[in-house]
Order: sequence, then structure tokens, then C-alpha cells
Amino acid sequence: MIRSRHSMAGIGLALLVAACSPGAGGPGGSGGTESGGAAGTGGDSTGSAGTSGAAGTSGSAGTTGTGGDATGAAGTSGSAGTTGTGGGEAGTTGTAGTTGQGGSSGRGGTTGTAGTTGQGGSAGRGGTTGTAGTTGAAGTGAGGSTTATSTLVTSASGAYWKTGTWTESTGTATVTVNDANAYQTWEGFGGAFNEKGWTYLTTKAMQDQAIALLFGKDGCNFAWGRIPIGASDYAVDRYSLNETANDTAMSNFSIARDQMRLIPYIRAAQAVKSNIRFWASPWTPPTWMKTGPYNPGSGPSHSNFDGGVMKSDDATLKAFALYLVRFVQAYAAQGINVEVVSPQNEPNYQQNYPSCHWDTSLFVTFVGKYLGPALTSANLTTKIMDGTLSNPSGDAQIGQGVLQDATAKGYIKSIGVQWGMSDTNQVTTLKNLAGGISIWLSEHKCGGTMGSTAPAPNDFNYGRDSWGYITGALKNGLTSYNAWNMVLDKGGLGIDDTRKWPQNALLVADSGTVTATPAYYVFRHFSQFVDVGARRVDATGGDAIGFKNPDGSLVAIMFNSGAANASYVVSIGGKKLQFAMPGSGWATIKYVP
Repeated sequence: MIRSRHSMAGIGLALLVAACSPGAGGPGGSGGTESGGAAGTGGDSTGSAGTSGAAGTSGSAGTTGTGGDATGAAGTSGSAGTTGTGGGEAGTTGTAGTTGQGGSSGRGGTTGTAGTTGQGGSAGRGGTTGTAGTTGAAGTGAGGSTTATSTLVTSASGAYWKTGTWTESTGTATVTVNDANAYQTWEGFGGAFNEKGWTYLTTKAMQDQAIALLFGKDGCNFAWGRIPIGASDYAVDRYSLNETANDTAMSNFSIARDQMRLIPYIRAAQAVKSNIRFWASPWTPPTWMKTGPYNPGSGPSHSNFDGGVMKSDDATLKAFALYLVRFVQAYAAQGINVEVVSPQNEPNYQQNYPSCHWDTSLFVTFVGKYLGPALTSANLTTKIMDGTLSNPSGDAQIGQGVLQDATAKGYIKSIGVQWGMSDTNQVTTLKNLAGGISIWLSEHKCGGTMGSTAPAPNDFNYGRDSWGYITGALKNGLTSYNAWNMVLDKGGLGIDDTRKWPQNALLVADSGTVTATPAYYVFRHFSQFVDVGARRVDATGGDAIGFKNPDGSLVAIMFNSGAANASYVVSIGGKKLQFAMPGSGWATIKYVP
């Protein structure tokens, strides 16, 4: 990650959300105590029975009439009254809200514990409130199919992930979604797997909870996972996958270390999200592939892992290409298909953690004459990332150099920009050179304060800042967005013991509990509802982003920086929908026309 020099078993489990620890100010504000809110995977945030069952089995949704589907285990019994012959307008009676025309959807059991919202959850007819809450975006059960349903969710400080209702309005729209104007095709949200995160999930219950929150359909629903090749700055300690000096044949290459932490972490995600996709990047090659000077700084010497310069001789470059090929092959043997590999995380930086400096010409040569041909010769479909690029000067030159070389460019799948470059004019330059190659945000800004002795803030201010980072990247045409650490402890420290930097995470694991941070909910307001293959569309009149999913559903994600507005109106899909927008808060509407 950038070190700026300027600064699913248990899907239905009631997810514990504790208060975040107060801390030093994050970007743009002071630290504070933020309640994570309840995080029921499918329901409203009270969590008092609002989770969706593994197959929609628990039934306070009432029995279905002839308009509902009572087959399978889709909430066939309960205490909330019956729906009547067509499922009712939306089943507004009873404590749980009955299924209504949203109905249950067969043996897959998509209704969950409370039934889906009536008429797809529209216009306040959906019985979305009550002691059991609603099922969330789709309420899919194990083995069930996903039916597009309309949804409204809001979040604000101390009131995260509240399922709401709307009414149709004739008032003036605050936000207008116009899907006639479409932009980039979305490739998915994701996050990085790191050793430290997995070690903080000390029980099976914590692991299940975190994975459901991150990869579950009723959680963040992340489409991508980033895998470190060897140690990152959030590994447990420094290592590579072959520290046998001059082993150019990779006879001693091994992923045994990864099988201790990273691969269990990844497999847990695969168990919840079977179609998750992967890309990978090294923070350093094996130490024998570099020359000094190294960069241990003022802390304990870490040998040659920290900093150094990539060697340029033919034997070393062939060996490093083979190292990356062996990584892809070894992970494939574990059932983990790495689709994209980056040659180096932030190649223009030398830091007090695993890192390596590359000259522009050497990076271009390596991509076009060594790594690309090595992947092809090994009959691998894995492509190369141009990046990850962070430094707006040196890294930018490397990224541009690859795109200006026809041979190297031919192997590129995507261009990865870290947060140090995503908000600069360098992205425009890369677009002009890309020729249709996608640009991804490869790492979200990590927050926190360098040199702080306080825990990572993980506060509302960082959540608000995260909104700005994500929306800025989307409006700039990027097609994928990746979080940095998905899980950390409340301290947030990596293995750089020279420069302490308590960094934020989406989830904080502490004292046997997993806390969803404000930034987590900001990501989830996007990632749960925007599907891979969606097109970004116009959203005007407010601080908003719009998407049209492949199934035709429309999504509006909004932030209200002002006071609460009980008459907030969104024009979407030919309707004007009015709802109560919280002050200094977010809302997502998914609407099925």
C-alpha cells in the first residue's frame, strides 16, 4: 500500500456490532466513538430476528395464500397473519410484515425470516418494519435463486443500515437518475487479504461473521480479492516464497507459509462467494533478486526485505517471471484462480516494510519480454496489471511507459492506481494511453495518522472521506474499486516498526467481537447492490451515484451532508420516490421498474 510522504455458514447469524474505540483524528476530522449499528445480514439493523435464514426457513412471514409460493421451506409458518389471495398489497399486517406481491419465491426460499417487501418493497407498502425487519436486498436462501427486489437502506452516525420505506411523490426531485446516459461498465468491488486480518479472527464464529459481512450476498458482496505474493506490510512478519539464494529454477518455491493463514482466509471467502475473482501483487521479490541500499530506517534491521532495487540481469528477470508463474500455478492447484498479477506493488517506493524500486525501462522490459511470455509459455490465461501505481511522478512514468510499449501493453488486463494517484490528472493521461484497458482503484486510502500512538480512528469522518474517494473514482471512469485491509485489530498497525501508522479497516476484531466501521457501511451501500456488469448512469441534483444493473434494476447511492430531510425525493425508473433521509447520512435505493 502507499506510504505517502506527505502525510457461509452463519449468514443468518445476528452479527455483533460493538462501538468503535475513540482515537486520534482521521482524515478531515477527529476521532470519536461510533456505533457500528446492528449488522443483521438481511434485515433491518435491530437484528432482532431480522436476519435471513439459510433457506428462508424461519417464518414470521405468515402463511401464503394462492398468490404466494408455499413450496420448499420458504417461511411456511409464522405469527404475522396470512397474506390473502394475491399475497395482499404488500402484507402490511403483523409484526413481521407479510410477503405480499413480493412473495416467497419457491424452494430456494428467498423470503428469509420476514418475507420480502411488498411489490418489491416499494412506496411504503412493503411491511418493511417491525420486530422482524426485512430481508435486505434479495433475501436469498441457501440454494435459492436471487429475484430482483426493490430496497431502501439508510445509514447515519449511530444508526447504520436501517431498512426504510418510501411513498410515491409529485414533489421536486432532490436526485434524478437518468439511465439514458450510461458510462463505464462496472467490474466489481473488492478488498485485500492479509495475514494480520485473519489472525485477529480468533474464533470460528468471528471468522464466519466477518466473511459473511464482507462476501455474503447480504453483506458487502465483494466480487474481488487481492492476494499478496509474499509479505505485505500487513503480514505477520517478513517472508517471500523462495528465499533460497540464486535458485533461478525455483526448485525451492513453496506456498506452505500461505497455507497457514492466507489460503484459509481465501477459502472461507470462496465458501460464501463461490464466484469470487482474484488478482495478486508482490510487495517485494525474493531478497536475492535485489541490490542495496536497503531501507531499514531507524528501527531494527529487516535484512533486505525493506527497499532495495530490482536487479536487471537476464537470469534474475527470468527467475522472477518464473516465481510469479509458479505462484499462479500453485494457487490454481488450491482451487484459487488468479486472473491478474501485478509485477510490483508501488514500484517507485522504497519503504521500511517489504518493498522494491524499479526503473521505468526495466519494468516495461520485464512485462513485455519476461513476464508476459512466461505466462503464455506456461499456458496460463492470467493477464498482467500495469501497476500498482501510487507515486504521481515515478509510478506514473512507469504506468505510462508500459502503455507506450506495444509489446508490454499487449499483455495488460488492467491498470491499477492506488489512492496516491487516483485523484490526480495522471489518471486522465493513463486513460488517453489505455486504448480501452480498464483502470482499477487497486487500494483505498488507508486513513489514520502517521506517528500516532492512538488506535486507528475508524470514525465517521473516515467513512465520510471514504465516500468522497469512492465517488471520485467512479466519476473519473474507473471500473473496479478495492478496499485495503478488510479486517484489523483496533490498533491497526502493520510491520513497519520505524514509522508507526495505525490504519483503518472495514471491520475491527477485538475481544471476541467483530465491529463494522462507518467505512464498511459506505462500501456496502455500493457493493451490495451494484452488480458486476452494471453501467454507471447519470445521477444529478445531489451528491449521488447511479447504476443500472444487468437485470434492469436501477441503483441510486446518495450522501446528505446537511440536516435530516423527511421529504427527500429521488426520481428513478419513471417514479418519484420520497423517503426520510438522515442528516449527515447515506441512502441506497435499488428500484426494479
